Amino acid sequence: MEKQNLTVVTEFILMDITSRPELQAPLFGLFLIIFVVTVLGNMGMIILTKVDQSLQTPMYFFLRHLFVTDLGYSTVVGPKMLVNFVVDENTISYFLCAMQLTFFLVFIICELFILSAMAYDRYVTICNPLFYTVIMSQRLCQVLVAIPYLFSIFVSLLITIKIFNLSLWQQDYKSFL
Repeated sequence: MEKQNLTVVTEFILMDITSRPELQAPLFGLFLIIFVVTVLGNMGMIILTKVDQSLQTPMYFFLRHLFVTDLGYSTVVGPKMLVNFVVDENTISYFLCAMQLTFFLVFIICELFILSAMAYDRYVTICNPLFYTVIMSQRLCQVLVAIPYLFSIFVSLLITIKIFNLSLWQQDYKSFL
């Protein structure tokens, strides 16, 4: 039986967007502006839909959670990307990469299901306008938002655990050649 040479991975090397150093500063500025506008826009919409009494309908309740998920996955990826523009060594630890993937998946999966809940809300509005307030109660809206958060946490943890428990070399490397 052959002995396998297994190496433990402790960090990943991240590739640069560009190999031209003169573009690093302009790209950093561009992505910083995009990131700040995204964060401020989402925070503003979250606060606005929470504070304004005329925006306390189920549609805006779902929109608020859509903004939360957008803010979530923007802030999971954005800061590390911005840091990589200004540092020389672009690496990410194994644990931090797993954490970043987990949170990114939580927000992406949750966003898809919240969009589905929003579609159901619009369906009820169009097809049953007289019963809309009865069908789309505050309790149902909370359940339609809580289930995606719980489900996305479960699925993202499952995916991340499966990915990061894989051996990088499942087969002998010679079989790939």
